[in-house]
Amino acid sequence: MEQNIQSIPKEKFTFVQSNDLMHDKKLATKPRSYMADAFSRFCKNKGSIVGALVIIFLLLYAIIAPFCTPYTVLYKDTYLIKTLPKCEWFANTSFWDGCEEKTLNKETFQYYYYMGEETGHNAVKNQEFVQNGKMYTFRLDSYHSTGCIYKDVEESEYELIQKYQDETGIQVLYPIIPRNKRPSSVADRGNANYYYETTMRNGGTQIVLDANGNIKPVYKSHPVGMTGNDNYTSRMRIKGDGENGVEYEYALPNDTGYNIRVNYYEYYIFQHSYVLKDGITKPSFLFGTTEGGQDIFTCLASGALFSFAFAISVALVNMVVGAIYGAIEGYYGGKADLIMERISDILSAIPSVIVITLLQLHMGAASSMIVLFVAFFLTGWIGMASTTRMQFYRYKNQEYVLAARTLGAKDSRIIWKHIFPNALGTLVTSCALIIPSMIYSEVNLSYLGIISLTSNGLTSVGTILANGQPFLTSVPHIVAFPSVFLALLLLSFNLFGNGLRDAFNPSLRGSE
Repeated sequence: MEQNIQSIPKEKFTFVQSNDLMHDKKLATKPRSYMADAFSRFCKNKGSIVGALVIIFLLLYAIIAPFCTPYTVLYKDTYLIKTLPKCEWFANTSFWDGCEEKTLNKETFQYYYYMGEETGHNAVKNQEFVQNGKMYTFRLDSYHSTGCIYKDVEESEYELIQKYQDETGIQVLYPIIPRNKRPSSVADRGNANYYYETTMRNGGTQIVLDANGNIKPVYKSHPVGMTGNDNYTSRMRIKGDGENGVEYEYALPNDTGYNIRVNYYEYYIFQHSYVLKDGITKPSFLFGTTEGGQDIFTCLASGALFSFAFAISVALVNMVVGAIYGAIEGYYGGKADLIMERISDILSAIPSVIVITLLQLHMGAASSMIVLFVAFFLTGWIGMASTTRMQFYRYKNQEYVLAARTLGAKDSRIIWKHIFPNALGTLVTSCALIIPSMIYSEVNLSYLGIISLTSNGLTSVGTILANGQPFLTSVPHIVAFPSVFLALLLLSFNLFGNGLRDAFNPSLRGSE
């Protein structure tokens, strides 16, 4: 069979290099270092960038937040407990305003409503409500729901309150209620918000109204101008004081000084801004308060800072020790590897909880931080050592390593200059993932009460979660903010670790 062979004209052929000599061409782009190449690959991973930004934000919050608030971890207030989160920017809205929508019966609603009628500090926000039959729906202000309290003070403090009132024009003292006019119920007898006539009905305290449906105040009083009672009156008086020939009394004498009745919101401001001068101008808690009256914003920042510092320090120490231990195992192998692996197996078989418990029994609860560090360091480096060992077994018989050994390179140079850089990506990724693991373990231990970090002005995210658990359904904000912080931290570190793994992978270098 005849083949049809077509000839190609000679003029269609051109030489790639017309000259007889071939020369190397100058590189068109600038060379990049290993770190620059890794950073470039990391920046192309959007998830890792987001994770890194979230981690930076949480770290800045942990560092800066304690300096942006006048409260400390040691701060506690027994009256402002479980206070709701409040941001002053949203004070006039129905969001993040320290209030909670309530639907309550008439008696409970009136209890809160008449607080505002007396002092102007409205427990019922703006005194606004919606009535639906026998039920009332309104927004209860957690900062004013305490209302008034009875307090025993010395004469010097009583005079200081009077002076504060004179200087500021703000009412702190309110007329005292005679002991025989206070509610007969044991539960309500010490409640200073019952400044009106009440009676016992169906086992509870009921308001007694006049013919017009108004409350009947039962303030302790005496005739105007009556001598001998000047110390019991206030130089700043409420509306109606001094009318109809009577003056209200604002104090009852006792063994130590006086028993007075104060609006707690204003008394709080008086104590902190006028007496203590600690920078607190008024009660305002961005994340609310705990069941013990601590500021969650400050406690969470303090706990987060401890978690970051603890986890990063332990991870770095474990990385250094594990890398050295694993490098020796993987490079030399043989009997050295066998013996060192058995030591690692023995240490890893010891449960960390038992180690922590025994150390704490021996060193005491005051050394919780040292116990925690020793326990996590005792076995924490084993995983890093195992990772390093596997990487050295992977690379130590590569051609470039054999060439370096043939050229007379020392073992230390081969380990740190030829093998270790190729294992660095895996080690950095492992270290990045160890940090959230350490934080999670520390939170778990403090949550379970195995480790206590509440002494010496410290606290832990796990402690906040544990203390707030019984109030999860009633005041969920106590556990909501620590839970969100922990979830964001763990998720972000996982994304960040994945990005580091790809960035430091030597097989991907120059793949773009």
